Amino acid sequence: MNKADLVALVSARTDLTKADVSTVVDAAIDTIIDSVVEGKKVSILGFGSFERRDRSARQGLNPKTGEKIKIPAKKVPAFTAGKMFKERVQQEGE
Repeated sequence: MNKADLVALVSARTDLTKADVSTVVDAAIDTIIDSVVEGKKVSILGFGSFERRDRSARQGLNPKTGEKIKIPAKKVPAFTAGKMFKERVQQEGE
C-alpha cells in the first residue's frame, strides 16, 4: 500500500474528500518527522511509537575488498509497534 492507497481507503471510511485526507496525512507525517528530529518520542496509543535512536560508531568490512572500515556514529529513526498492533497482526497471521 502506498500513500495514495491509504488516502483513498481513509476517504472511503470517513466520507471526507481525498484532498482533505491527503492534507491531514501529510500534516501528521510532517509533525511526526519534525518531533523525532527534535529528539521527541511520538506515541500513538494502540499503534506504536516513533523515536530517534543513537547508533554508535563501529567497525565494519568492505564487502568487495574485505578491508576493515570505520562506520561513524549516527542518529536513526525507529518505530516500535504497540501492543494492540502486535496482537492484531498475530491474530491475522494464525
